Amino acid sequence: MIACLVIHGYTGGPYEVAPLAKFLKESTDWHIEVPTLPGHGKELQLENVSYKKWIQAAENELKKLQKEYEEVYVIGFSMGGMIAAYLAAKYKIDKLVLLATSGKYLNFKQIGLDIANVIGDGIRGTLKDNKLYGHYKKKLGAVPFRANFEFMKLVRFTRSYLDKIESPVLIAQGHLDGMVPYKTAYYLDKEIHSEQKEIVFFDKSRHLICLGDDKDTLNGMVYDFLVCKTE
Repeated sequence: MIACLVIHGYTGGPYEVAPLAKFLKESTDWHIEVPTLPGHGKELQLENVSYKKWIQAAENELKKLQKEYEEVYVIGFSMGGMIAAYLAAKYKIDKLVLLATSGKYLNFKQIGLDIANVIGDGIRGTLKDNKLYGHYKKKLGAVPFRANFEFMKLVRFTRSYLDKIESPVLIAQGHLDGMVPYKTAYYLDKEIHSEQKEIVFFDKSRHLICLGDDKDTLNGMVYDFLVCKTE
């Protein structure tokens, strides 16, 4: 039997990866586990959480799955990608998928373009139709400054494990990602020493790659990577 652990991103929740998790559940007989990291979910409570708690929560889920299932795959989105990379290095998981993984912090050029689009929609009176604005509006004021430092600590801590990953890995990144520079995919490719690596870029995707215009193609690509037998 096979299990798949899917880890969401910073200030997010299972909804960020829901289409992919749903697709895998409907397309396979695998057990799909999508935990909510401490302080995350639809109602954010990040005042008293630390990066160690986020890692520990995912680590506990992986340990449970490895006890119950013969094979375990791990998929991580954004910050969840760095947690997934850490788990792959430490526990030698069977396959690893990294989606818009935050190995680098911010894509300032794309953020500028996104802000310009939001301002333009505001002037035109169509701001309610701007999906990016709608997603991040509810987070404004809900994320303590200290939590951002915990996020940066997590990225720094998990980076040191990238070169210890031996699992087959798929790296997927959107060219329009306003949070993580698309060149991060090349950084991950350089740092990860696995003999089986695949990198895919999506021209229409922003940071929320599992919810974007390329989500159907992404779902199929992740499925193909996971079901393909490795040598």
